[in-house]
Amino acid sequence: MNSATDIPSVTLNNGIEIPQVGLGVFQVPDNGTQACVETAIELGYRHIDTAAAYYNEEGVGAAVRATGVPRDEIFVTTKLRNGDQGYENALRAFENSREALGLDVVDLYLIHWPAPGRDLYVETWRAFEKLLADGAVRAIGVSNFLPEHIDRLVSESNVVPAVNQVELHPTFRQPETVERSRANGIVPEAYSPLGQGADLEAPAVVRIANELGVTPGQVVLRWQVQHGVILIPKSVSPERMATNIDLFSFTLSEAQMSDINALHTPDGRIGSDPATAAFTQFRN
Repeated sequence: MNSATDIPSVTLNNGIEIPQVGLGVFQVPDNGTQACVETAIELGYRHIDTAAAYYNEEGVGAAVRATGVPRDEIFVTTKLRNGDQGYENALRAFENSREALGLDVVDLYLIHWPAPGRDLYVETWRAFEKLLADGAVRAIGVSNFLPEHIDRLVSESNVVPAVNQVELHPTFRQPETVERSRANGIVPEAYSPLGQGADLEAPAVVRIANELGVTPGQVVLRWQVQHGVILIPKSVSPERMATNIDLFSFTLSEAQMSDINALHTPDGRIGSDPATAAFTQFRN
């Protein structure tokens, strides 16, 4: 079993440290989230990623309180829904998330999507800057921001985002977005780091797994680790949770890294396109 000390941390641009590997709880029902997160924390996870749009913040907060692990040892991320963008709306939505989580301070707060058609993400960011200045959050960032969104936000605001959480896996590496993020001191964070399982069947991944005596999933996650990104694989299986953080006893060679890099395709996106995504993320 892993311990929390096995997972290295990444230092963000404001000096805050975030565990490089965390647990994502997208699509985990709220009535099962507490048990899922408690299991993850028992296995050594110290980074939990949720969002208002996942409707399971209460379960995450309950698990954080129930485990007995000191609060300052668990890093909690949540995100603002698209329909809550705007300065005053964002401040109210944050308070709702903080209440649902039952936490005084949120470690990382993200704008979930740029929703450029709404043209509110810069105004929303000003609310995020206030939350940071007030000490309600330890770090602020964005999710699904493309290079043009990053450029505008950086040029029209005072605080550079700490993180850009994007879809990132071997068949969809988003090199331009990753490079633009890094050029601005923004750490890329990978969601769907396994390509929702599809990338695990790539012949190169299977071959490398056999060479190293590990699982294809561990190969892909280790590839992410060696690229220096933060990653939040999602699982409700204790066995899979355990293997998803057992990534630090082996290393991929440069040739193996190159073989996985070569799987990239520009049309490999699985999720929505941030350039056009406009959904509110509210339940009907």
